Amino acid sequence: MKNIGETISFFRKKKGMTQNELAEKMNVTDKAVSKWERNLSCPDINTISKLADILDVSVEELLQAKKQDYENNKIGDLIKLILKAVSIAMGIAVVVLNILNKIDEETSILMLGIAIICLSINLLDDKRENN
Repeated sequence: MKNIGETISFFRKKKGMTQNELAEKMNVTDKAVSKWERNLSCPDINTISKLADILDVSVEELLQAKKQDYENNKIGDLIKLILKAVSIAMGIAVVVLNILNKIDEETSILMLGIAIICLSINLLDDKRENN
């Protein structure tokens, strides 16, 4: 199981919130949120329900912190990073190889197509997560 700090950080980032934004909604300082996430302190027991509401999770999810979900998210983030890297690498390769006159038009189009597909998969996954 992960600790409460990692759980708060995970769900905050999943919502696309900064520590400062979460702090404002919780009526605490961003330093307090930072301490929570670094396990230097914990949110007050009376605020756990409000924190769960802000993060759109149940109190149980917030307190139990399912490790499997966290690890699946890490794998998903890695896949997204790889897709972005492949897209950038393909684009750079096409430009460099064209400058060196070492690539034909058909191969350039194929490589750029792969880059576009990788970016599209990434964007579709982002859209799915936001809905």
